Amino acid sequence: MVCGGFACSKNALCALNVVYMFGISCSCLAINRSKQTDVINASWWVMSNKTRDELERSFDCCGLFNLTHQYQQDYTLCTAICKSRSPTCQMCGEKFLKHSDEALKILGGVGLFFSFTEILGVWLAMRFRNQKDPRANPSAFL
Repeated sequence: MVCGGFACSKNALCALNVVYMFGISCSCLAINRSKQTDVINASWWVMSNKTRDELERSFDCCGLFNLTHQYQQDYTLCTAICKSRSPTCQMCGEKFLKHSDEALKILGGVGLFFSFTEILGVWLAMRFRNQKDPRANPSAFL
């Protein structure tokens, strides 16, 4: 059978899907805490004040990390509920790190599970695809 057209491109796309899923799930599991901190820091300074305020209210925290002079400004502008309950609030950076760490582990694990399941399915299909039917007539040619 000649390979061409949609049949082969479909198979190639399925194989590429497995490769991408495996690579992305491995990278999700390989991201360490310092890289997560870098990504959170970079995104915090890019987002608008309205978005920061919404995040602080939804996570019930104030400021990102207590590493810069910007933290005091963030803390004074914070409208989270924790600020009215106690004089100090938990920093958002620690909550974001905990949340992102859990999410990356879950995504990586699920991705690895499905990529290995797809590899197992391909192996089983190749293994059992061309076997003869045991109920068929053994004297028949095909």
